[in-house]
Amino acid sequence: MDPNRASAEKRPNDRGVSPPPTKRRQQSTTTNKAVANFFTPVSKKEPERMSWRIVNDSLLIGRYHASAALQPAKSAIKRKIAAFDFDSTLIASASGNRFGRDATDWKWWHGSVPGALRSLHEDGYLVAVLSNQGGISLKGDPKTVKSDQRRLANFKTKVSAVLTQLDLPISVYAATGRDQYRKPRVGMWQELLEDYDIVPAASIDLENSFFVGDAGGREAVAGGVKDHSCVDRDFAANIGIPFRTPEEHFLQEDPRPFVRAFDPTVLLQKRAGKSTSANSTLFSKTNPLDIVLFCGSPGAGKSTFYWRNLQPLGYDRVNQDILKTREKCLKAAAALIEEGTSVVVDNTNADPETRSHWTSLAKKLKVPIRCVLFTAPPKVCEHNDIVRALNIGPETNPENRSILPKLAFTGFASRYREPTLEEGFQDVIKIDFEFEGSEEQQKLWSMYWI
Repeated sequence: MDPNRASAEKRPNDRGVSPPPTKRRQQSTTTNKAVANFFTPVSKKEPERMSWRIVNDSLLIGRYHASAALQPAKSAIKRKIAAFDFDSTLIASASGNRFGRDATDWKWWHGSVPGALRSLHEDGYLVAVLSNQGGISLKGDPKTVKSDQRRLANFKTKVSAVLTQLDLPISVYAATGRDQYRKPRVGMWQELLEDYDIVPAASIDLENSFFVGDAGGREAVAGGVKDHSCVDRDFAANIGIPFRTPEEHFLQEDPRPFVRAFDPTVLLQKRAGKSTSANSTLFSKTNPLDIVLFCGSPGAGKSTFYWRNLQPLGYDRVNQDILKTREKCLKAAAALIEEGTSVVVDNTNADPETRSHWTSLAKKLKVPIRCVLFTAPPKVCEHNDIVRALNIGPETNPENRSILPKLAFTGFASRYREPTLEEGFQDVIKIDFEFEGSEEQQKLWSMYWI
């Protein structure tokens, strides 16, 4: 018997059955060059194009080393710098999510991006990426070490893939903390200048340099979505270089209207022309011995007001940030009053219940108690807190305080009730925030910090 015929008789009639669907072929990100490099002896392998380093456990820096022919030519003239944000500026997620799911979930923000960057390099620009990456942690936390390592590895892999496609000598600066490196603060920019030996700052062509980013404070138009913040525009303003959005730079679109949630220069303009502080005349010592209770948000200027206005009048100060507990503050204040020294209670004292501990103490010690209410708006307080924390010195931050968490401000706002005479105060004096300082300090304060 013919064996082929026998096997055919055993097979079912499959003419009416569709073949199984073919699997969709996925595009591999592994190149033939990479495979060949894997099997190449170590002595003959090409050096790694990407190198990484970490500054102060906070700033992640990656540099792509292009071929010698693509290295920027050194010139005696001023350097032109073209700096870009990363996400939603150079790249977007391929999945359509706001943030990429993994290291491979990316695409160019627009098809013109690679060519535009190459043209800038050919025109003599130093091209760099400066990006806030708050989702990455560079500090070893045993509770989150695996997830932190995964996010860090994904970011490095994505950056390497992007820069490999460009094959240009570009450095990437990623700010991972809430410190001097995070935009709109200029720590990343200063690190960039140091890395490329661009000193002094006068050697930069500020007029022809620029920064491109998606956080431009733009208003929503035609049913669109407004920008999540204005930090990229503020960052460029702090440096003193022009700012562009990706739409303006890559697509040549016209600029859209924008707003800033807080602009310190506006506050300074309102105070222009006032040579002396009006606040210094609002408070005067009216009792031989008393307690003065401060009430106000963190960063409202309470401690500064004490040092400039009440300490010269002979008041001593108790502060819970220093003494740690209210009980210790009450005990210290009572001891000062008993020895004949007037006391300032330099805490936030947001609500009547907290203030009642002090009105009760004043009643027990049979001394008057006055209240000084600091009215600085929340954004001003946040701004003041960051300026103080990031500029440690005898004038700006004599107590070496660090940046407060957002909860410190929102917590105060949720508990705040305006103090009244009915609580037992002799008077309630309102103090509006007013910047006081040297010209150099004013220049520092007028920058964008939040």
